[in-house]
Amino acid sequence: MIDSTNEQLSVRRQCQVLGVCRSNVYYDALVAPDESMLANEIHELWLDLPSSGYRKITKGLCRRGHVINHKKVLRIMREMHIKALYPMPKTSIGDIAHKKYPYLLRNLVIDRPNQVWQTDITYIKTPNGFMYLVAIIDVFSRFLVAWKLSNTMETEFCLEMLDEAFKSGVKPEILNTDQGVQFTSNVWTEQVIAHGVKISMDGKGRWADNIFIERFWRTLKHEHILLLIFETVKELRNSITRFIDAYNHRRLHQSLGYRTPAEVYC
Repeated sequence: MIDSTNEQLSVRRQCQVLGVCRSNVYYDALVAPDESMLANEIHELWLDLPSSGYRKITKGLCRRGHVINHKKVLRIMREMHIKALYPMPKTSIGDIAHKKYPYLLRNLVIDRPNQVWQTDITYIKTPNGFMYLVAIIDVFSRFLVAWKLSNTMETEFCLEMLDEAFKSGVKPEILNTDQGVQFTSNVWTEQVIAHGVKISMDGKGRWADNIFIERFWRTLKHEHILLLIFETVKELRNSITRFIDAYNHRRLHQSLGYRTPAEVYC
């Protein structure tokens, strides 16, 4: 109804006559991007520079062509439980009822398989909510020993993964974790100690102490998860299975002399 080419009546006057808000005439409706894809991009930017907060990530998204403000980015980051990593007091508050173990890997020369394992939990955003992935990696060979996917962060699925890792009959000398409640819980530590394995834990705020499993999360997400959309948990689980099989048996690692993790581990 509004004719912007009309030389006799300005757009403003036409809006007044029709009782239309002038801003509606100039507004081009934008289709909101799928939040799952947007969350993956936010996580990708954060993984690349973990010190980036929501404002820097917002600018990074804008440079990629997104029309988005920092409030929406902040909301999504809070839903994903991620934030900028930087030194600050009380970055990690553990359960005071749980025993904390010292970090045993400082200055340790790791020169053989099953000397040190590391484990951690990460999250994966799906259209139906978050899924949580826990895995154990052998530090020397980068071999993924075991993993488990769950829709909750209960300790139980971590214990199931640990059982699966020990079923092969091998065990590490040291198992390193962060100070998350799953890994400081009595049921977890008792099971690890029962197998004659020493427990090592990261210091507070020292995510780099568990760097090898953190690097695997980066590889998994950058080379696989961020490139795909999973409609069901079954699709996600099957896809992760294929990726880890390829990672263990076909992916060559420069740090391993261009051998696969399985070749070095086995």
